[in-house]
Amino acid sequence: MTLKYIEEILPSLINGTWMTIKIFFWTLCLALPIGIIASLGEMSHIKIVKWLVKFYVLIMRGTPLLLQLIFVFYGLPILGVVFPRYQAALFTFVLNYAAYFAEIFRGGMQSIDKGQFEAAQVLRLDRWQTMTKIVIPQVIKIVLPSIGNEVINLVKDSSLVYVIGLGDLLRAGNVAMARDVTLVPLVLVAIIYLILISACSFAQKKLEEYFSYYE
Repeated sequence: MTLKYIEEILPSLINGTWMTIKIFFWTLCLALPIGIIASLGEMSHIKIVKWLVKFYVLIMRGTPLLLQLIFVFYGLPILGVVFPRYQAALFTFVLNYAAYFAEIFRGGMQSIDKGQFEAAQVLRLDRWQTMTKIVIPQVIKIVLPSIGNEVINLVKDSSLVYVIGLGDLLRAGNVAMARDVTLVPLVLVAIIYLILISACSFAQKKLEEYFSYYE
């Protein structure tokens, strides 16, 4: 009976998982480069740019992601700005995680000894060679553990899109549980989340091993 029931609800859980993966993938692809740009803005010598970026980071990190989702989807229409559900979720997640990535990359860049830039000048390396061959590989090595933690949080935070009615993994499991009065859907949801997070942890470990050359 249980196996038959699992076969019945599995398609809806797989569809929900696909939505979770889409939110995760596109947030990561868009938030990482925006975070890098924002980190450079935080270190800018142009005061207005520096303070604007710092204010953006403060707002994104200082308010709950759930509140930001509700504000974008339910609040902005009052001002005439309307997002469809999926676009509202993606927009909010990208802005939120870009702020966290900005702080991570800023810390990584500021940890690089200035003497390495001076050594690159002595070796007659141009700025591009200095950044790509010396600075960026070391920054990646430094920030990988923190980025990895945020990636795992992103997998779990994706369940928040449930609040604006998106059919993600948690919503699919919750609907099945409420309809059939059984905990089996939630157990399956937990297993799928564990699989997704384990895959992210494995990828992080491999990346850390690859960049261990810079230890």
